[in-house]
Amino acid sequence: MYQPPHHREDDLGTQHALIRAHALGLLITAGNGGLIANLVPFHLKTGLSSKGTLQAHIARANGQWREIQAGAPVLVVFQGPESYITPSWYATKRETGKVVPTWNYAVVQVRGNARVIEDTAWLREQIGMLTGENEGRRAEPWAVDDAPPDFIASQLKGIIGIEIDIEAIDGKWKVSQNRPAADRQGVAHGLDAIDSDSAAEMADLVRRYDK
Repeated sequence: MYQPPHHREDDLGTQHALIRAHALGLLITAGNGGLIANLVPFHLKTGLSSKGTLQAHIARANGQWREIQAGAPVLVVFQGPESYITPSWYATKRETGKVVPTWNYAVVQVRGNARVIEDTAWLREQIGMLTGENEGRRAEPWAVDDAPPDFIASQLKGIIGIEIDIEAIDGKWKVSQNRPAADRQGVAHGLDAIDSDSAAEMADLVRRYDK
């Protein structure tokens, strides 16, 4: 990933926070079957390796797990907030006109040793943790145990576990750090006027990284 120094984010806690907030990662493998990419929800577990461990499951019918089992390299991309940035928000536009559009975003890329897991107890724990993370914010959260045990058992037979010990993790926060202060303020104000969670999150990042 191309990373100018002012866009690098090397803090592991910040990287982990983005993964947890945007847990639907793009799982990419490069094996004998060529490049394969699938969107997969991940659970990030700490304490198993120094940089964290990603746990997920995919359908047994999805052949990507066979590429992983055969030793294919793995890359997982977690896309955080993103937004188109119009030059109309820049003070520089009014001063010189020498501006162009761009796109702001925050992203984390992960590489590591991946393994396939078929253990039923591991799979049951993984879907429980993943469900709990996403249902916990609801007033009446659904739990895996709400479904009949025989139904859950049959569902578990149709999935395969994937576990990745993170060996390399890279963060890129492209949030207008290269613009003058007045331009950054204009970007934040412009994003404030957009009614979307991603724009609001990006406006917050532009202000937080205003160094």
